[in-house]
Amino acid sequence: MLPKAQKYTYEEFLEITKDVERAEFIDGEIIYQATPTLRHQRILGNLLFEFKQYLKGKSCEPFIAPFDIILKKENEEVKRVQPDLFVLCGDKPLDKNEFNCIPTLVIEILSPSNASDDYIRKLNLYMRFQVSEYWIVSPKSKTITVYSFDIEIEAYSEPIVYSKDDFVSSILYNDLSIELKSIFE
Repeated sequence: MLPKAQKYTYEEFLEITKDVERAEFIDGEIIYQATPTLRHQRILGNLLFEFKQYLKGKSCEPFIAPFDIILKKENEEVKRVQPDLFVLCGDKPLDKNEFNCIPTLVIEILSPSNASDDYIRKLNLYMRFQVSEYWIVSPKSKTITVYSFDIEIEAYSEPIVYSKDDFVSSILYNDLSIELKSIFE
């Protein structure tokens, strides 16, 4: 029988991780982030390049980790995540290297140590906070899974999986099309 994971308050999390750059706090649990691999960094750089090019001159801007997103709901403990890449649109307040707002689009790149977090914990978290679009990038299978939030059902609709020779498309940005080969090269 496994011991129960200890739950912390947000204040305890801040104290415990005050000297740690890459840690997240979701539903009372502290999630330490591993240092990204070279492959991870290349994929992230390629995605950032594509989004910078596409969003140039628009009211949206992409950001990369480590940069804190603070998610708050009334009567809930604060959540703090560091998505690999996220897009913010409009005027969003920047406060001490963290955003207190909901990103329009979030991209997480899988690592062997955190795949279940991205597919389960973060998928549910981003859905609860109605992040419009959530991409999960798998370096191993060279796929990108796109989840889009459906207001009518208040959940993510059936995901679309892009692979190999595909061009990944965004539901939010219908004229955005990125060749997967350029992401995984």
